[in-house]
Amino acid sequence: MTVEAVARQCLAGVIESGTAAPDLDPELDMAVAYGLTSLNKVLFLMSACDAARVDLSSFNEADVAAMRTLGDVIAALARHAGTE
Repeated sequence: MTVEAVARQCLAGVIESGTAAPDLDPELDMAVAYGLTSLNKVLFLMSACDAARVDLSSFNEADVAAMRTLGDVIAALARHAGTE
């Protein structure tokens, strides 16, 4: 499974909007578009990192704060998974 597919699946699993993974727009702000809360963002990142085999400690607080869109998360995961 690609990093993008992993991130989409993990985000779809934590948002309450019911949006299917393939329908998630990687350019939209996750909090605004999908109602992603701070807690759900942490859960999403934890599950995405686990699935992509990226150590969550690879990211600092500023890195996490900068991950506003699904595209941001995919790019960050790809850098650390060596798939960019």
